[in-house]
Amino acid sequence: MNATPDNTLADPEQKQAMSLIRPALREYRTWGIDSSRWKGFEPRPDDIIVATYPKCGTTWMQQIVSSLIFQDATSRPLLDIAPFIGGRHFGDPEAIYATINEQKHRRFLKSHEPLDGIPIYDEIRYIHVARDGRDTAMSLHNQWINFNDQARQRFDRIGLSDPAIGRPFPAIPTEPAETFRFWLSRSEIPDQTDGAVGLSFFDFEVTYWAERKRSNLLMVNYCDLLADLDGEMRRVSAFLDIPVKEEVWPALVKAAQFSEMRASADKIMPHLNRSLLGGAQGFFHAGTNGRWRNVLTPEDLAAYDAKLRAKFSPALAAWIEGGRRAAGDPRLLPD
Repeated sequence: MNATPDNTLADPEQKQAMSLIRPALREYRTWGIDSSRWKGFEPRPDDIIVATYPKCGTTWMQQIVSSLIFQDATSRPLLDIAPFIGGRHFGDPEAIYATINEQKHRRFLKSHEPLDGIPIYDEIRYIHVARDGRDTAMSLHNQWINFNDQARQRFDRIGLSDPAIGRPFPAIPTEPAETFRFWLSRSEIPDQTDGAVGLSFFDFEVTYWAERKRSNLLMVNYCDLLADLDGEMRRVSAFLDIPVKEEVWPALVKAAQFSEMRASADKIMPHLNRSLLGGAQGFFHAGTNGRWRNVLTPEDLAAYDAKLRAKFSPALAAWIEGGRRAAGDPRLLPD
């Protein structure tokens, strides 16, 4: 497959040729996302959707996909080349649709919605990246407490203007352990039982696990990316049918290393300089797992384990915690 095809979809018959396997089953709205924005999405047959819970490796996977599509290690502004359709704070949806529809390269889009909140097309490739919930909560805390006044005011306006929310952005605890407890046991979003100011992590992951055997869904785990970036990138390359010349490959892997991405933060995520204290550099906080070990109490860990057992099957719990190398291929694991 050509890595940079001209995919302009001007032919209505080509649009009709897309196989909608299943429409979005429900809508999700938070201060950060509105899944109803996907109603204006016009798919192309080789589109790619990078779909993750926040702080689970979204930017990491976007950089990997960018390098594969463009066949180089150039740092590009990911929000421009991989728009976030459901992101309420990233512009008017009509402007986002226009950007997407004008793109000539193979398109890849960002999603923070559960899989039942976005449409599934047979021709689209979906890449889901998951991470241990305890690590996810630590990274969420770092991001939430570093929203600057401009970002918080924007979230306040979104919340107050949406009848489904109807209030400003809540205060976030300053201590990471308190944020973890807030995230684990409370939700500010109707119909959610955890997630704090976002969606339920546990319910979110169940939607992808339920569809994991689809041939057009690739399940990737943060642990595996940390353990073998080269090998996981080759999995992604094969899944997307994008061959890469071996002489180019080392540069692509290097560009996806955390240290390289952090050094290029202002090029990759320039918009964050307007939203976060510490800017784009602060967004790339640690890029590791296990920070929760020196933060959470035995009672916190027991509460997390109880939630894990209540919400996840044993196979899903094992995969979320240890990845493919520890638990096995998700497609082969039992429900």
